Amino acid sequence: MTNKKPTQSKHLASASLAVMGGGFIATIPFQETAWSAILHGGFEAGLVGGLADWFAVTALFRHPMGIPIPHTALLPKNRKKIVAALVNTLENDWLSKESIQSKLQNAHVIQKMIPVIQKEVSSEAVKKEINGLLDQMVRSIDVAKIAPLIEKELKKALRSIDTGHVIEMAVEKLIHHQYDEKALDYMLDRMEQWLNKNETSRQLGRTALRAIEGLELDGFMQFALKSFQQMLSEEKLGSLLQNLLRNALINIKNPEDMNRQTLLLKVKEEMRGITERKEWMEVIEARKEAAIHDWELSGKIEEILVSIQQKASAFIESGECMENYILPFVNRTIRSVQDNPDKINRLEAWAQHQIGVLVEENHSKIGKLVEENLNKLDNETLVEMMENHIGKDLQWIRVNGAVCGFFIGLVLAGIQTLV
Repeated sequence: MTNKKPTQSKHLASASLAVMGGGFIATIPFQETAWSAILHGGFEAGLVGGLADWFAVTALFRHPMGIPIPHTALLPKNRKKIVAALVNTLENDWLSKESIQSKLQNAHVIQKMIPVIQKEVSSEAVKKEINGLLDQMVRSIDVAKIAPLIEKELKKALRSIDTGHVIEMAVEKLIHHQYDEKALDYMLDRMEQWLNKNETSRQLGRTALRAIEGLELDGFMQFALKSFQQMLSEEKLGSLLQNLLRNALINIKNPEDMNRQTLLLKVKEEMRGITERKEWMEVIEARKEAAIHDWELSGKIEEILVSIQQKASAFIESGECMENYILPFVNRTIRSVQDNPDKINRLEAWAQHQIGVLVEENHSKIGKLVEENLNKLDNETLVEMMENHIGKDLQWIRVNGAVCGFFIGLVLAGIQTLV
């Protein structure tokens, strides 16, 4: 349709010129009467007016009949000036920065975006895109590079721990839960089991006799010791010591026994005094540093991260992440914004500022874009495009020139005849 209308109007203009020309020729032999002379004058003036307007319209786009007459083909010759004027008008009048910013200030961008976001975020296409983006982000994490960093930070954190404070806390916990008494009872039970064995009596007797034999005394004491050795055999001495130790264990296992209480008190003092022993703490710190240094964590950390990455990816692909977390979070955020006019106003001000900055930085690109697109067209294409869009009105100029010339010619011829 857009190509037909200019063509039809062009044919109409040509037809009007042909009518004027035909009428002029047809009325040449019939000028004896006043009416025929007036009609001949009208056709003559219409032909001149039509030809003049045809020349004027054609001269805008090309040389009439291909003859390079001065001041014709105005559009191709002044193309740069026309493009520059068009760009200037577009930038400074039709789409000026001020007019764009003024229109956008009344656009209420945030209020219009909220319903769109609510609608689109629940659509399957958007859900799919968000899931794909999240999954891509999770899969793009290089766990092999992250693992050494985590290991480094973890070891750094372990080294920064106050070992003495940890030991003090551990000791107090052990004492609070009576692990010192439990440890003592365990040792006493084990000792009792050892004492109740048959071979223990012989071991004690044998050990005691060897100790006695090793003693070197003078005079009467040496004689008494020899007499004591002859009276006690290895078995009797062992049995005696076994009974003595068993009775001592029974007494110590009694919670009310003073020796037990004294022993436990000493144990607690020793436990609480561990951090005060510098040489012990130096050994503990050295052992801790060696253990941390030799502890290879990267492989295990990477294995854990890979497992987490796979589970996260599967969780995203299942859609549970979107339905249970992303959508509820987005909806809560939107509702909180809708219920808070101050927040909407702040967001609107922020959006307007960002749009203003965007317009300020990119406004000149509008004219450049138009200029670039126009420069892509050769003269013939540009002329054809303009003729297709404004050719109809230009062709009517030719029709109007012929018709107006005809009526003006009638008037002038009539005046000439009457005079």
